[in-house]
Amino acid sequence: MFSGIVEGAARVVALRHEQENLYLTLSCAFARELSIDQSVAHNGVCLTVVAQEGDTYTVTAMRETLDLSNLGLLQVGDEVNVERSMMMNGRLDGHIVQGHVDTTARCISVEEKGGSHEFTFQYDADADMARRGYFTVDKGSVTVNGVSLTVCRPTDNTFAVNIIPYTFDNTNFKDIRVGSTVNLEFDIIGKYIARLSNI
Repeated sequence: MFSGIVEGAARVVALRHEQENLYLTLSCAFARELSIDQSVAHNGVCLTVVAQEGDTYTVTAMRETLDLSNLGLLQVGDEVNVERSMMMNGRLDGHIVQGHVDTTARCISVEEKGGSHEFTFQYDADADMARRGYFTVDKGSVTVNGVSLTVCRPTDNTFAVNIIPYTFDNTNFKDIRVGSTVNLEFDIIGKYIARLSNI
């Protein structure tokens, strides 16, 4: 489990395909502290460390993960938001994030707002997704590329988020442009409520 408070950026240093799996090798500040079998969120996707050497480590993304996320679009040199799993004796500074990406969204607007930035995203939505809790609510939580954020002005298939300068500078939000694809994880509490209401 994660909190959506990104620890930093990891840079993709190698990509290797093996059958339908993608092995990603990344470099980051805490790579030497990782061990095999440890969970790390990458743009919000929980992946297991399968190898660690020096300042790099390797994780595996299988076909379903690649189909539901933006990891398959990564190139060598790209930055990925990373977060190690949450320690249960710490503060929950973001919200409960599972690291199970639900879908992707496309950035449709970026506006500078007096030092901060407002990003608007659009995702494919239908009645079945809404019944399963895949939607956003005003002032609710959503995870975008692994970052815990507060929703503004949601519609059936769009929402906006406001990014403070620190988050902009220290995550890959600085690289998101109109047309960029991001990972979304909807709030788990909303999913449980939606499921209960449909029983």
